Amino acid sequence: MNIPEEIKLLPDGIHILWNDGVWCSYEYRTVRFQCGCAHCVNEMTGVRVISLSEINSDIQAIDYMYIGKYAVQFLWTDLHTTGIYPFETLRKLCETQNE
Repeated sequence: MNIPEEIKLLPDGIHILWNDGVWCSYEYRTVRFQCGCAHCVNEMTGVRVISLSEINSDIQAIDYMYIGKYAVQFLWTDLHTTGIYPFETLRKLCETQNE
């Protein structure tokens, strides 16, 4: 399993150094859109209820915390805090950005 060794919140986005030595950079808005909480995704259908256009282009993560040994939770400038981002999801997002 890939695990973050370092997470940096920089002006241009989230930067993660993974335990296999790979650095990934993520735009804030892209990560915010991936939130899987009940406010962002319908719990019954799994359908996303927010659109990318609803997320401000200047959104930023201003803090984060680890959730156990499997995920990260970000505090966003839109005050959204309920999303949990599993490491697996973040790593897949990195890989699809680089395709």
